[in-house]
Amino acid sequence: MFKYLKNDIPSSIVVFFVALPLCLGIALASDAPPLSGLISGIIGGIIVGLISKSRIGVSGPAAGLAAIVASAISSLGSFELFLSAVVLAGIIQIIFGIIKMGVIGYYFPDSVIKGMLTGIGIIIILKQIPHFFGYDLEAEGADSFFSKSGENTFSAILHIVDNITLGSMIIGFLGLFIILFWDNILSKKHAFFKVIQGSLIAVFVGTVIQVIFSTTKDFLIEGKHLVQVPIPDKVTDFVDFISFPDFSQIFSTEVLVIAFTLALVASLETLLSVEASDKLDPEKNITPTNRELFAQGIGNIASGLIGGLPITQVVVRSSANVQSNAKTKMSTILHGILLLVSVLSIPMLLNHIPKSVLAAILIIVGFKLAKPSLFKKMFSLGWTQFLPFIITVVVIVFTNLLYGIFAGLAIGFIVVLIKNYQNSVFLHKKEIQGSNVIEMTFAEEISFLNKASIKKELFDLPDNSTLELDITKTKYLDYDVVEILEDFIIQARNKNIFIHLKSERGIIDNPESFIEFFKLNKKSS
Repeated sequence: MFKYLKNDIPSSIVVFFVALPLCLGIALASDAPPLSGLISGIIGGIIVGLISKSRIGVSGPAAGLAAIVASAISSLGSFELFLSAVVLAGIIQIIFGIIKMGVIGYYFPDSVIKGMLTGIGIIIILKQIPHFFGYDLEAEGADSFFSKSGENTFSAILHIVDNITLGSMIIGFLGLFIILFWDNILSKKHAFFKVIQGSLIAVFVGTVIQVIFSTTKDFLIEGKHLVQVPIPDKVTDFVDFISFPDFSQIFSTEVLVIAFTLALVASLETLLSVEASDKLDPEKNITPTNRELFAQGIGNIASGLIGGLPITQVVVRSSANVQSNAKTKMSTILHGILLLVSVLSIPMLLNHIPKSVLAAILIIVGFKLAKPSLFKKMFSLGWTQFLPFIITVVVIVFTNLLYGIFAGLAIGFIVVLIKNYQNSVFLHKKEIQGSNVIEMTFAEEISFLNKASIKKELFDLPDNSTLELDITKTKYLDYDVVEILEDFIIQARNKNIFIHLKSERGIIDNPESFIEFFKLNKKSS
């Protein structure tokens, strides 16, 4: 963890600047106290970072949970009651880890995961464009197509022209220029420019210019266009800002349902983010998913106990971590420490940072996730890869992350069914020339997904033919397929089709019952 501090320290500072406004924005989008977002960011960085074995994953409050959190707080009528559900959700996540539910993440197709990353990238860009120009009607951490203000993503962009904050726009463009010039030109000139990130320089320059602009009338940037961290009179007053859970109704049906919903959705988002983050990792390390669920559970218990929002691993911060050249999880831990120290010691200084310069950083992050070349590559792989990919992207952009993932997964499942129908599941099928003999060999595993193609092959056999069916290598045959074979026996008699069944026990001519045969051979489910 201490071997690559020269990489991890600069990366942690970049992730800190990305996480700070997102933590505050997600809290606002969730109708929760602003400090609750920062608390969950600190817990996600330090506690989850220490327990998790993810090398570059960063955890904290997730925009994808904002709608669920806001609804839960409203239905319970108390933020303190909601915190008890967060604690309970953490316990459920620990159980998920113990019973090894982390394997679920491995069953999402690669095309859907890439679609998720691309969709998130596009959402980041679209959502940050208004902030870039100083139009901050929507909370920084929002990711839904429709906002509570009545705007949607595109209408907010169209309304920028009438709501430009000149100072914010200038700082936004300057920040974008600094980052691109630093990363694409200066970093290739000298090793120093690789150690210090262009994003850090952009934030520093943007903040200094904002202070200068504050002395002018034309370029003045109002407080609502700056980072807004709660400021106490003294450090000990932070305790007054913290909420603690109310466990008086923890076993009520409503709290239990909310806790289970939070645990399930947060776990799914975490597993998907783990898959995505591992794909972004240049060294392709594999994160132990069950350990990650356990770490997230501990994090949510801690967050709920001291007034924080639910935690998941988050793609935006994780991708910023990768792009900043982080090497170990020390970057994640340090970003959490920076959040804690800065909130306690320099909240007034943080409140001088313009949102537009942070938007510039996030726009770069979004572009790297949604490169045009990726669309071209996915298209070149054929429709079976491109269709789930593009459906995932479109649904994420126009609805939210979870809807997009499940839409892509549904399309991927349909593609599997189509390809199972089009492509024979047999290892071998041959029609012997000059005779009416057809040889078929079943694969090792035959499931209900193969029903359509098997039925098509069998029931299309010509009259007065001979079928030689080899199941020697078949280890598993679904009962649904066995029933199809049973039905085929009846049709075979009517069409005068003679059957040779080749198995480990030899050849059986015209079997009367496949069901009895497979029961004896223990090949059916």
